[in-house]
Amino acid sequence: MSVANGRSLLAIPGPTNIPDRVLQAMMRPAEEIYSGPMVALTDSLLADLKRIFATTARTYIYAANGHGGWEAAISNVLSRGDKVLVLASGRFAIGWGQMAAFMGADVEVLEGSWRAAIDPAVVEARLRLDRDHAIKAILMVQVDTASGVANDVQAVRRAIDAAGHPALFMVDGVASLACMNFEMDAWGVDVAMSASQKGLMTPPGLAFVAANDKAHKAHATADMKTLYWDWTARQGAEHYMKYCGTPPEHLLFALRAALDMIMEEGLPAVWRRHALLAAATHAAIGKWAEGQVLGCNIIDPAHRSPSVTPVVVNGADAGAISTYAQQVCGVTLGSAIGDLSGRAFRIAHMGHVNAPMVLGTLSAIEMALQALDIPHGEGGVAAAVTSLARGASLPGRAEDKGVAETTLALATAPA
Repeated sequence: MSVANGRSLLAIPGPTNIPDRVLQAMMRPAEEIYSGPMVALTDSLLADLKRIFATTARTYIYAANGHGGWEAAISNVLSRGDKVLVLASGRFAIGWGQMAAFMGADVEVLEGSWRAAIDPAVVEARLRLDRDHAIKAILMVQVDTASGVANDVQAVRRAIDAAGHPALFMVDGVASLACMNFEMDAWGVDVAMSASQKGLMTPPGLAFVAANDKAHKAHATADMKTLYWDWTARQGAEHYMKYCGTPPEHLLFALRAALDMIMEEGLPAVWRRHALLAAATHAAIGKWAEGQVLGCNIIDPAHRSPSVTPVVVNGADAGAISTYAQQVCGVTLGSAIGDLSGRAFRIAHMGHVNAPMVLGTLSAIEMALQALDIPHGEGGVAAAVTSLARGASLPGRAEDKGVAETTLALATAPA
């Protein structure tokens, strides 16, 4: 007997839940694309993307998914034969590097772990060996949705500076932007990219790139450039060329509504909400882990992503848990990919998500564990409720220092 009828829950790490307000923003006629409201819309989006990236650098919007954002970033700053260092911590930095190799770059992967964050000391040591500065760019992701790691961008920047290396620092923020703090300028990121379908709560189909002056200096001599991705072509006054053709109007209407929602909530509040919901998820998994079957993939709690949590399953069928959650409860969990394929499932807690949605997801998983007789510690959902009750507060009540400190402790507490 299924209890799945009703509004289903999507708990996958992209595309994420789209707010009704964002969906409704697309239910309107198309606009004339050469002047007037569409020009103002583009200007407002490019300006607000600077706020999201925390930068004064130029921003660009592409009709593309995140992979298109990767290609836009690479093609605008690199030349064929340039050496690129990829900092591995899961699947997606490697994927970005594979794209660079396909486009003609000489790619080296600095191996990492699927269960830990990038080690800045290892990065510094490798860069110190590059005395001739052959490496032209360093690629990393802030959050890898396959492994569930949150890498320390600022620490990697310090490692680059300690080595005295001039390479471009390029960061993928697809699964982190509007989910956790990202400070492009303060952290010395030269090129940052992201996409619409995760923390930005917009349907798939938009990619974003932010590039500083150092990146534009490299752009002047890059020979991978093609017209569609080219920054120079998109910097002109002609609105049509800011998209190298017809703008993806209805996705832009959706993005405007999503950014309005983020700005109304306030970025610090958005980050805190994600931290609280992640901490609750980790608290539940910590209880389930007492059965010696389930556990968080990332070992160090401080390096767990606030946007997605892969749950490793040893000695039981991870797919059966996902099937039960979907068919019996109406909750769709994320499939594991890469090295975790077949051995885990993923819980997304990013974007347009709140406490009942996360608690509902965790409840469906706990139901599955009981129904399938999978060994687990009792009380995972109760632990999540306790975590949220300790960290959240009524709107309008004092957000005092003690509450803030509790929130930080919850977000990094061992599971």
